[in-house]
Amino acid sequence: MKILLTGHLGYIGSILAWRLLERDHDVVGLDSDLFADCSFADGVPELHSIGGDIRDFVSDSAAVERLRGFDAVIHLAGLSNDPLGDYRPGLTRAINATASIALARLARAAGVGRFVYASSCSNYGASNDEFVAEDGRLCPVTPYAESKVESEAAIIALADDGFSPTFLRASTAYGVSPRLRFDLVVNNLTAWACATGEVHLKSDGSPWRPIVHVEDIALAYIAAVEAPRADVHGEVFNVGQTTENYQIREIAELVRQIVPGAKIGFAAEASPDLRNYRVDCDYIARRLHGFKPQWTCRRGIEQLFDAFDARGLSVEDFEGPRFKRIAHIQQRIAEGTLHEDLYPIQRRIAV
Repeated sequence: MKILLTGHLGYIGSILAWRLLERDHDVVGLDSDLFADCSFADGVPELHSIGGDIRDFVSDSAAVERLRGFDAVIHLAGLSNDPLGDYRPGLTRAINATASIALARLARAAGVGRFVYASSCSNYGASNDEFVAEDGRLCPVTPYAESKVESEAAIIALADDGFSPTFLRASTAYGVSPRLRFDLVVNNLTAWACATGEVHLKSDGSPWRPIVHVEDIALAYIAAVEAPRADVHGEVFNVGQTTENYQIREIAELVRQIVPGAKIGFAAEASPDLRNYRVDCDYIARRLHGFKPQWTCRRGIEQLFDAFDARGLSVEDFEGPRFKRIAHIQQRIAEGTLHEDLYPIQRRIAV
């Protein structure tokens, strides 16, 4: 298939691009590459690209023509976490919702048959301790989650005989990637333990989270885009495994067991977290036969520990502007290389 992969230079995209190429798909990228200086490891894919910022692409009068000939769009691009979403909520909506909906409309007009949208289990937001399936109540509590809920509603309305959207609500991701994120709970707790010997909890540890390895998320996208149309048309899938729901304190305990000498500690401001949900992932197991997840939390922590230990990770690495997404953005704005609306500033060089 000829596939446009937006966000191909991000945490998930830099894994998914390689997996699609390994399956002989023709993959084209679109990414603003805000985090070009944040590579954790080699292996960031070099794809032919048809654009940078998604906002620019969807406002281009030639966008429909540039999308012709693609069999599918896998749309990952967007502001990817709550701190970035909270930075300027209106900007989050413009990028994650308005531009995403516009891209889906353009793809439909161009005759692109498949549109796989990166949604999130954070859409469930503040839930009780019961398992939530795909038809469960959506209760977003952050601008990021609100943008995903809005996008889902608008894009599903575009579905017809020629345009088939599918929505993947991923559990909280973790695991090693060339563009590693440290704002994710498993990655963050493991990093703190490796760097300081303390599994540093920033909440009281009581909230539930469904988690899924970044490699398994990539497998889900591949399974969705390659599945028979009838199996995925207009479908919503929780991505993960029902057995991989944990309270934060349970993840912390696994980290303590795996990182030698680690102890559990709490930040001074540790408090309950409004985001609390357990997710039922049985539907994707029944319906999307190509999705066979390979990872567990314990195995993922072991992978992260090996990578962090080999690198000699410091607290400054993952709490400072080198790898922390919001800190990196704030540093670039302060340096004058990025505008507050997240467009790059081209500096003139005196001759």
